[in-house]
Amino acid sequence: MTHTIYQIPVINLLWAMIPVVIVIIIYIRFSIGVSSVIYGLFRMLLQLVMIGYALNFIFNTRQPVIVLGILCFMLFAASIIALRPVRKKRKSLYLKAFISISVGSVLTLIIVTQFVISITPWFEPRYLIPLAGMIFANSMNAVSIGAERFEVEISRKNNYISARYFALQAALIPITNSLFAVGIVSLPGMMTGQILSGISPLIASRYQIMVMCMIFGSAGISSSVYLLLQKKHHIKDDRTGDDEQIG
Repeated sequence: MTHTIYQIPVINLLWAMIPVVIVIIIYIRFSIGVSSVIYGLFRMLLQLVMIGYALNFIFNTRQPVIVLGILCFMLFAASIIALRPVRKKRKSLYLKAFISISVGSVLTLIIVTQFVISITPWFEPRYLIPLAGMIFANSMNAVSIGAERFEVEISRKNNYISARYFALQAALIPITNSLFAVGIVSLPGMMTGQILSGISPLIASRYQIMVMCMIFGSAGISSSVYLLLQKKHHIKDDRTGDDEQIG
């Protein structure tokens, strides 16, 4: 099997825009505001072009300090974005989000890069940055869903234990669904990309098993840590509420 990948000329990307134009026309016909869609598409194009040049620079760097700095920035950004759906944002929540995403993500990243694929050197950005991106993003999404659901359950006057139960279940729904669907409903991005580049499907499936394990593990650990960090504050609130009812 030849290990080659088809090069996509820039002009050929215009063909990929045909379904996008169709959706925009549908939006207009259905009288749905199309400005957010166009803005989103513009941002997507700009961001991917910029990240392409940025990654080209990062992959050629041999400075571990730069790589670690980028990882820290990614964690910081993920902790802010994770709390986007939460209505009552306290400053302490950002610290809790940062700690929870860091614990789940960094632990998983170390295991995958240093023990599963054993990259050399340990900071090799061509592997470290993309894998970190996948792990951080899934942890961020899990914490985001869990935090939003936890807030909703608390607003319904549920106690901490009950709110934590429903929040963790909700946080892991997307990745749990992916575990059931992978290989049957969908071929995930990494596996598809490797197959398109000429890698054996058997090797690609091993990488995908690694990816599914790492995103499930990091998402579960991060969302659990976030909910555990909420315990002290909300257990105290539960007790206060009980005292008020007794009084």
